[in-house]
Amino acid sequence: MTSHTSTGRKLNFSAGPAVLPECVLEQAAVAVQDLDDTGMSVLEHSHRGAAIDRVFEEATADCRAVGAIPEEFEILFLQGGASMQFAMTPLNFLASGGVADYLDTGSWTSKAIDDARKIGEVHVAWSGREQAYRSIPNPQDICWSSDPSYGWYCTNNTIYGTTWETAPICKAPLIADMSSDIFSRPIDWDRHGMVIAGAQKNIGPAGVTLAILRRDLLDAANPDLPAMLRYAIHAEKGSRYNTPPVFAVYCAGLVFKWILSIGGLQAVESMNRRKSAVIYNAIDSSNGFYTGHADKACRSMMNIPFTTPSAELDTAFLNEAETESMCNLKGHRSVGGIRASIYNAFPEEGCQRLAEFMADFADRHGG
Repeated sequence: MTSHTSTGRKLNFSAGPAVLPECVLEQAAVAVQDLDDTGMSVLEHSHRGAAIDRVFEEATADCRAVGAIPEEFEILFLQGGASMQFAMTPLNFLASGGVADYLDTGSWTSKAIDDARKIGEVHVAWSGREQAYRSIPNPQDICWSSDPSYGWYCTNNTIYGTTWETAPICKAPLIADMSSDIFSRPIDWDRHGMVIAGAQKNIGPAGVTLAILRRDLLDAANPDLPAMLRYAIHAEKGSRYNTPPVFAVYCAGLVFKWILSIGGLQAVESMNRRKSAVIYNAIDSSNGFYTGHADKACRSMMNIPFTTPSAELDTAFLNEAETESMCNLKGHRSVGGIRASIYNAFPEEGCQRLAEFMADFADRHGG
């Protein structure tokens, strides 16, 4: 096996911050020196100047084009990560005396539930905790409350490697945390009132959070919050109520252009299904040497956690993979083992190389 990619870069299987398209890194490097021949770095421009006006306008327009986002949805670039949304969402939308419904499919939904409970009443409409978060609920197993202010779910569970193939149906506005699979496939906007996503997995570098929400929700949101916690204020100010993370937004804009250049979300989804199938086939054809964490019916295209027959072999696998320039494969501490995160920008060649390594490792250690 070769030990390097064609460009000399390691294969980065990190769950986040994650791999970025090389063309984006190259363009960003130029902009750090000189943004669009302005004679100034993208890091130096005023966030209220004409050059950064163009950055935000293009990023917003390209985001809308990539996601086929209807005009009735506002696109915001926020700070604080997706974790900030765990509090900001109920502060805006969980009315006094109301209840918010949550579907608990992993660590991040659990954290969102904990934060929402500090603000108001929460109803857990389904939980996979007792099954170690190996699955996604069937529609008939979800127990929505009678009149929730909103429903919350996470489309893809980074730690446990599960995903929703279709969005649940909720009569209240449905809010989706798409941090680890946004723009990996088309989004059904008819089922969603709001989508949030931290950037550092499929959009760009850490530092900016994408929030896409229907404008009618802005009108109904709590107006009695500090300005930085109000979605309506950020919408009114074009995501620049205060100094925003300009460089992160600029990079996100480059990623949107890259997605459009390779054929949009239909092409991206086809690519992601091919990539994940290569690794899942390596697991399923190993005669039990590898065991995936997620149930087969709800396997993620983005995050693939699995184990070998023992913790000692897991460690040997990780050490040997590192010598082959495959890095950041260690599983999350709550699951252990190995995790291959293969976001949009991860190369197909890298999935094939991992699968070949897996087969070789199993042959040598399978006994």
